Amino acid sequence: MTKEVVPLKAAFADDGLIIRSSGEVIDGVAVRRARVICDERGRLGEIMRADDPWFEKFGQAYFTTTYPGVVKAWHYHTRQTDHFYILRGTVKVGLYDERKDSPTSGTVNEIYLSEHSPGLLRIPPGVLHGWMCVGQTEAYVVNTVSEMYNYDDPDEFRVDPHDTNIPYDWTRKDG
Repeated sequence: MTKEVVPLKAAFADDGLIIRSSGEVIDGVAVRRARVICDERGRLGEIMRADDPWFEKFGQAYFTTTYPGVVKAWHYHTRQTDHFYILRGTVKVGLYDERKDSPTSGTVNEIYLSEHSPGLLRIPPGVLHGWMCVGQTEAYVVNTVSEMYNYDDPDEFRVDPHDTNIPYDWTRKDG
C-alpha cells in the first residue's frame, strides 16, 4: 500500500524560518527567530525567558542528539508543551495535527531548524511531532518543556515513524 503524501507550501516565514504546510500553520504551533548576541568572545543565545509570551511554566530542560539520516518520530503529549531549539546540526521537523477538535485537524507542517538558522519552535499538547537529522553532523536538540517527565506515568505516546495514516514522508527530496 502506497502512502498518500500531501504537498506542502510556505504558510509562515520569519527571517528565514519557514513553516511549510498542507494548509495553514497548525493551531498552537509557532516558530520565531532566536535572539543571538555575538561579540569577539563568541555568541550568547537566548532560548526562553520567564517573561516570554510562550512561557507557561518550567517543567524541565533536556537535550537529545540524533545521528545523520535518523528519524525520531512520531510522538505526542497530552499535557506537555515542547519548545525545540537546535544547538548543532540541522533537523527537519514534521508536525501532524491529529486533534479531532482542532481547527487545523489533519494539517501537516514542516520546518527546518539548525545552528545556522536559530529559532525556537513551540509545539502544543496533542500535536504529533518528530524530526530527522538532515545535516552531515550529529544534531543536538534542546527541549524546554512545560511539564517534568514522570517516570511512573509518562506523558509520551508513540506512533511508528512511517505510519501510513500520517500523510508525511521523511525521505529526502532531491532536485
